[in-house]
Amino acid sequence: MPVALIVGAGIGGLAAGIALRRAGREVRVFERADAPRELGFGIGLASYAVAALDELGVDAVRSLIFRPASAEVRRVGGPSLRRFDRELTGSARAHFPGVVLRPALHGALLDTLGRGLVEVNREVVDLVSAPDRVQLVMRDRTTAEGDIVVGADGIHSTVRQRLHPTEPPAQPSGYVAVRGASPNVAAMDGLQALWYFGHGLESGVIRVHDVVYWFVSLLADDVVALRGDAGGIVKKFTADFDAQFHAITGATPPTHLRFDELLVRPALTRWGHGRATLLGDAAHPMLPHTGQGAAQAIEDAVVLADCLQKADAGSVPQALQRYEAIRRPRTSQVQLMSRGREVRNHLPDGPEQERRDRELASGDPLRQSAWLYGHDAERVDNPLSRP
Repeated sequence: MPVALIVGAGIGGLAAGIALRRAGREVRVFERADAPRELGFGIGLASYAVAALDELGVDAVRSLIFRPASAEVRRVGGPSLRRFDRELTGSARAHFPGVVLRPALHGALLDTLGRGLVEVNREVVDLVSAPDRVQLVMRDRTTAEGDIVVGADGIHSTVRQRLHPTEPPAQPSGYVAVRGASPNVAAMDGLQALWYFGHGLESGVIRVHDVVYWFVSLLADDVVALRGDAGGIVKKFTADFDAQFHAITGATPPTHLRFDELLVRPALTRWGHGRATLLGDAAHPMLPHTGQGAAQAIEDAVVLADCLQKADAGSVPQALQRYEAIRRPRTSQVQLMSRGREVRNHLPDGPEQERRDRELASGDPLRQSAWLYGHDAERVDNPLSRP
């Protein structure tokens, strides 16, 4: 049986493992940590990603997703710009991105794959390619061989570095984020999601079952003196937010706060070489302003497995090229959109900010983003179907 070596046991790596097993491959997943785990709080999960998870048999995922039925967009220190109620019913709600807690999704993927297929404390430091095989070299100098390697090892990917040795490492985007999870569900006061836009910052607040997940994103230069002090940043830079926001964030335990510097890497013109390729953040890391990182990695996994299912032993490199040809245009477009949202969501006060606020107040966000949220991988390459 052909063997797929997957580097990284995050959401993308586990999704790839499930998909490739269903495509008839033996799978080995290598995780450098001492246990497969996923840190963080809420992540967006668009409808097409949920459909892909259904195709992969991750049956628990639908019960984990929360789709808001009411939302509001507000100007910090100013009026409400837009309220969504009727817009989030019926088919529109089905296409609106849901939110799932990251550890819960990771656990569902791990259970579906099988925990025994993840090899922990296995840090990959090199790969050696041959025409018909590829070998991974571990930190302890042990090796593993297979007919393909999938680098799903995140924005600091070792596999990417070996495939593109002259590329510089990930760079600061100029923005940072503070994330939190609050138990104060009552403070939502009937709303299920809130977005705030202010001078050089943005924030999102969304209920996910019995937790309120929230984030604040702002310019890195503004927080130099407080870098890493998540609570101090929130207290200083959200003073002008309303009482509802402070009721939620103020109830967040310090252990449920997280500070992150947001990093970027440019889109690659080619992900892999020979029998090795990339997936998820290793291939196309995205800023969180569009909530697309996990969803795009899951879609990568489904398309990759479908391309390989149709390949024989000698045509694996061509199958990987086909996978890239299908996925790169879409992921590059989403990457570019995430960088555009980075600027648009942090506009300082002025004419451009006023124009954006008018668009938020009167636009149709679901229709404007139909190319993204209404995407169906089956249109470009039929994903795996259940037996």
